[in-house]
Amino acid sequence: MELLLDVFVWAYERSCHRYVVVRDSVAEPDVFRMKYRNVLADVVGEIVRDRKQPTEDEIRARAAQVVEARDLMKFIDLASREFRRLNDGNITRFRIRSSEYRDWFNAVKAPHFAR
Repeated sequence: MELLLDVFVWAYERSCHRYVVVRDSVAEPDVFRMKYRNVLADVVGEIVRDRKQPTEDEIRARAAQVVEARDLMKFIDLASREFRRLNDGNITRFRIRSSEYRDWFNAVKAPHFAR
């Protein structure tokens, strides 16, 4: 019985150490991104589907009604970063179809956007 107890304690301590390493390596959640996750998806998706340039004014016009005034500039910055990272591999998070993305990309002829 003592041998089983030793193995259990050893395994438990090992598991605790691994948990600490994993916990410390995971980033804190972005509360701002979580708060505006759906709005971000809507704004990015609308701009792509409407084949518009993702300018600050365009993002502001679509977000001003649903984003708190104090958060608007931060939201615009976040949306602008997402447009710079937008590619065929991550469009689904914004509920964008591949054909919509290709049409938008070709329409705006945005060489600074990822493809």
